[in-house]
Amino acid sequence: MTEKSKLAQLKEMTTVVADTGDFDAIAQYSPEDATTNPSLLLKAAQMPAYRGLVEDVIKSVTSGKLSSDEQLSTCMDRLAVGFGEKILETIPGRVSTEVDARLSFDRDASIAKARQLIELYEQAGIGKERVLIKMASTWEGIQAAQQLEKEDINCNLTLLFNFTQAVAAADAGAYLISPFVGRILDWYKANTDLSDYAPADDPGVQSVTRIYNYYKQSGYNTVVMGASFRNTDEITELAGCDRLTISPQLLQALDDDYGLLERRLDPANTGDKIHYQLGGESSFRFELNEDPMATEKLSDGIRAFVADQIKLETWLRDIQ
Repeated sequence: MTEKSKLAQLKEMTTVVADTGDFDAIAQYSPEDATTNPSLLLKAAQMPAYRGLVEDVIKSVTSGKLSSDEQLSTCMDRLAVGFGEKILETIPGRVSTEVDARLSFDRDASIAKARQLIELYEQAGIGKERVLIKMASTWEGIQAAQQLEKEDINCNLTLLFNFTQAVAAADAGAYLISPFVGRILDWYKANTDLSDYAPADDPGVQSVTRIYNYYKQSGYNTVVMGASFRNTDEITELAGCDRLTISPQLLQALDDDYGLLERRLDPANTGDKIHYQLGGESSFRFELNEDPMATEKLSDGIRAFVADQIKLETWLRDIQ
């Protein structure tokens, strides 16, 4: 046993990010940053505690019904920014706000939506240095991030499942990537003969470890933020990663555990040199296509975010 919980030990080597839209949960665990997505916003918006925020957003858009798609789109943007604004009152760092997943394959529309979100934050008195714009790690999303970074709008490339996506994101100068861990494990359990993995052999853990080591060897500034965890073993195996975004349930489990936490990832110890060079768009698309796990999970993730976006839009129309 140690004097500090594993969560406290983790914070000494990794920036901890709360993966939730629940303000109370964020305040409880004192993370540096917080991330949101359509699924988390849908859950948070339906909590009675935040009904007032939702109603205020709707009133700011229209005094009556959300009668047009344009009004609904504006309402969704302001709701996302409204939650982001409240979250930023609780944390010292940044909040990630996601671009509509239906724009995942449209570079120019993603750029335009990102600019709109940043403008709404600035109207609320929040500088863009406290916001990360989240987009899926499609080719178009990565190219949108490249342009936005030139405008000092920092991006979080999410739904990232393989090495090709990670290299393309870093080559584009993205501020941060969110390589997923648990969803990779889910796929391997469902599509291979193995149903149980030792923590170090977890394919999601191995994916993030390889990306982290390659980034440090190559001198990339892009931040690696492991995401989508199924258990605390995945988190402890990535201790030392630049950032980890963790659900309240797993944050609590780490806070209750007073075992020793060893650093696993270290920029000074990245193992054997990883040799890799990515070509252009055709190379990216081919290599992604050759990875059935990444192809399926990227598509599944976009569909799930779109579905929750639509559910939230429907709910907003219905509550008026």
